[in-house]
Amino acid sequence: MRGPLPYFLFFAAFLVETAAAGPKYEPKIDPANFQAKVDHRYFPLMPGTRFRYLDTLLGEPLEREVTVTSESKTVLGVRCVVVHEVVSARGAIKEDTYDWYAQDKQGNVWYFGEATLENRPLGPSAAGSWEAGVKGALPGIFMPAATKPGPPYRQNYYANWSEDMGQILGVGETANVPLGTFTNCLTTREWSLLESGGEKRWYAPGVGFVRSEAMGETVVLVSLTRP
Repeated sequence: MRGPLPYFLFFAAFLVETAAAGPKYEPKIDPANFQAKVDHRYFPLMPGTRFRYLDTLLGEPLEREVTVTSESKTVLGVRCVVVHEVVSARGAIKEDTYDWYAQDKQGNVWYFGEATLENRPLGPSAAGSWEAGVKGALPGIFMPAATKPGPPYRQNYYANWSEDMGQILGVGETANVPLGTFTNCLTTREWSLLESGGEKRWYAPGVGFVRSEAMGETVVLVSLTRP
């Protein structure tokens, strides 16, 4: 979900964002400081919940189905909720991913990795997979506890492979999607230090991710099934 920026703007943003992330990233993970559920107001992960999105990429319609499973995976001693996401086009699966999230007792939702398989013309690829604690990969905060504008934060760190950033822009926006109108949404800017561009995201209270906009791509929530 990244769009191009003029080179000089991208380079300036890269310098600012790298500085904001700090000279050395060393998150302290204490398994005893994590809870069993992910119940953040703007990113709740209740097992059995299923989201369907319409993803329009450069005019091509894609379907995204995201399911919060009842499974768990332990990473760095932390029990994570497993979220399964499938992206398809005209019934053919393009990408199949399992993401791992956990919430600390302060209310921050952490991202601990993903196992992904992308179907490419030359064959399946798992190049986007990473796991915190393996080959230097580190977890990051996907959704901060403090839902107010603040400095950028790392969502993960796997040098030269996955270096995603996020920043809360504010709370109080409205998102119009096929499922309906959501008010009092939290909005974020999310981007990669390894790519140009970025995206704006809307998270609705009690629901989670409902909309995103980036250069050439829009994702909107079509349906929601709760357990």
